[in-house]
Amino acid sequence: MTLAHDSFAFDTVPSVRFGAGCLGQIGSIAGETVGKTCLVVTDRGLVATGIVDQALAALHSCGIHCEVFDQVEADPSEATVLSAVAQARALGCNSIIGLGGGSSLDVAKLVAYLAGTGEQISDIYGVGLALGKRLPLVLVPTTSGTGSEVTPIAIVTTPSQEKMGVVSSALLPDVALLDPLLTLGLPANITAATGIDAMVHAIEAYASASPNNNPISRTLALQALRLLGGALLRGVHQGDDLGARSDLLIGSMLAGQAFANSPVAAVHALAYPIGGHFKIPHGLSNALVLPHVLRFNINTAPDAYAQMASAAFPKLADVPKAERAAAFCNCLEGLSRSCNLPQRLRDVGIAREALPMMARDAMNQTRLLINNPRPVTEADALSIYEAAW
Repeated sequence: MTLAHDSFAFDTVPSVRFGAGCLGQIGSIAGETVGKTCLVVTDRGLVATGIVDQALAALHSCGIHCEVFDQVEADPSEATVLSAVAQARALGCNSIIGLGGGSSLDVAKLVAYLAGTGEQISDIYGVGLALGKRLPLVLVPTTSGTGSEVTPIAIVTTPSQEKMGVVSSALLPDVALLDPLLTLGLPANITAATGIDAMVHAIEAYASASPNNNPISRTLALQALRLLGGALLRGVHQGDDLGARSDLLIGSMLAGQAFANSPVAAVHALAYPIGGHFKIPHGLSNALVLPHVLRFNINTAPDAYAQMASAAFPKLADVPKAERAAAFCNCLEGLSRSCNLPQRLRDVGIAREALPMMARDAMNQTRLLINNPRPVTEADALSIYEAAW
């Protein structure tokens, strides 16, 4: 008997709630999940917007006592995670709410796990090593990029400035709450970088060489690209367009569900040294290397990129299939340019002399490189960085 598809597993969040203004209902939506005492993990910038106060008011109205940890930074460090864990333990909280961008959500996942299990973070880096039972967890994204609210992945920066990941289904939250109103205030540059980041998630999931690349992830990835490709420029240049903001938020989530099960690859592997060493935001790091990695890959996986091309950019459906993958790379580069993002590594202050060091560091990302459609050597990584420089 021949099976129609290879065996695969697909895991995702038990409950996704979407709606304009649904943050105001977080107490009733999550009340049974979070219990009576929770720690809200976020950052100072979001506190200043008043969004955190909205969440606290909704939680307090349902009798839920909350404290706030607001020290999350971009590319959060181990020290930040451990500080939040210490606050959660001191509070004796029975749940965690992550509210913010991908960094806050990643920290919240790890806090829920470490506070719930008492394990050490150094023991769970890698794939499938976090096997314990975390505290109840609700995640509320305020950007449309990482998809962290539906992924079993958390990334932190070690003291040596290396990006390390924890990958485990134990990190999937109980509830992902998506309110597009929370994204209306995002600046154009953040909207652009996070939107490209979400597109990278969909692209790498669809073309992933992972043995768990599956038809569900591929379907979600294509729909994510349709939404993101159609809405990104509107979201960047017409920031109050709620329809565009909704499409970006849902597209980001779908891309997150896709790559949570069909993992990302060389774009992320080469982006991590950029963020780790030079503090370039993750979405922008991805955007800087994206077209150059894809040009490296297209001879190995032309059909996959041709199929994605017409989903993200419908005008490419008329381009001959043999030329469509290359046209896809060009359109992605043009989209980044139209979003007014920096285009070259030198534009963000990276010296050419740093490229060999970055190539060496990228080779440490074996968890990601193994999923690339084409094997990447250190010499290949250096060539890609040189093309991006």
